[in-house]
Amino acid sequence: MARVELIDRRDGLAPEQARLFDWIVESRGELVRPFQVLLHAPEQAEHIARLGHVVRFESGLAGADRELAILATGRAHGCDYVWDTHVALARREGTSPEVIAHFDGETGATGDLAPREAAILDMVGELCSGSSLSASTFARVESHLGTKGVVELSVLVGYYTMLGYAMASFDTCSTPGGD
Repeated sequence: MARVELIDRRDGLAPEQARLFDWIVESRGELVRPFQVLLHAPEQAEHIARLGHVVRFESGLAGADRELAILATGRAHGCDYVWDTHVALARREGTSPEVIAHFDGETGATGDLAPREAAILDMVGELCSGSSLSASTFARVESHLGTKGVVELSVLVGYYTMLGYAMASFDTCSTPGGD
């Protein structure tokens, strides 16, 4: 059960919250769970929502790469909500069934994945577990995504880590009906 009331309706919101509520729904199609928490701090929520819009909808990362990194970040932080809301998007964006199935196998075993997928997963894993990136992993990811792609991927991991921490603080990482 969430530690705060989730804001899931526009009724009764302060004008600043209502304006942001409308923008988030317009940009994402609904008020997604992280913002049901973050709207309690509308000034921060607005900047986070705008960054998220750039990360999700204006990034140069291929959709399959972006969604793979989102899934991996959600799993690394134990945020079921991120997995549950992005697995269908990952499939639609072209993330291979094999790499999605990888998450149900041995953690960290990337030898059976394409080099690009393995490099992305290694980068996400290193950032999420140790907040740093080895020179060899950086070089591998850069060879596939370029410098801009490494920057965008690191921002994506940071963004979803931030959302995961905010949701975990308020016990909202589980999906409805889940543990």
